[in-house]
Amino acid sequence: MIRSLFILLFSAGILFAQLEGSSAEDQAHQQLRDLRTEMYAAIESRDIDRMLSHMHPDVVTTWQDGKTTHGIDELRAFYDELGKDAFVSFKVPHKPDGLSSLHGDDTAVSTGFVTAYYKLLGKDYELTSRWTATLVRQDDKWLVAAYQVSLNALDNPLLNGAKSALWIAGALGLIIGGVLVFVVMRKRKS
Repeated sequence: MIRSLFILLFSAGILFAQLEGSSAEDQAHQQLRDLRTEMYAAIESRDIDRMLSHMHPDVVTTWQDGKTTHGIDELRAFYDELGKDAFVSFKVPHKPDGLSSLHGDDTAVSTGFVTAYYKLLGKDYELTSRWTATLVRQDDKWLVAAYQVSLNALDNPLLNGAKSALWIAGALGLIIGGVLVFVVMRKRKS
């Protein structure tokens, strides 16, 4: 009887600890979802200050073009250099693959994708990128500590456009070359 009571109390203690841990994790995941929603709204409204308020002072970002910024001042300068009109619009907002991986109580890593519209050289492109964000909790607030976004280097609209341009240039080169050969051969015969 005492043994059964001990097992019941021990099992209840383990269940309570799991529920308590689950509740803390659920709260962290909800806070991270809220941060994502707020960041998306800041980006869509082109409010750099609002966006930067959710960044760690030492944030590190790496963009599709390979440029990396360190800290809020460099990140602000990056956005200033792009100009307000350079912001992209999102067809699909930053969508995580699933719940963030929590590492202790103060670090989370999230991965996902985003489909965005870009304007480059007068043409519109739709690019789907993969991203990774590392977040840290300071003073009970989640902040972005690192963010990296990248394209598929082997299959993307910019590369496909360049391939098409090369095929067109190659075809035109062959046509022009053929015409020149024809003209030269004709001059030799006469």
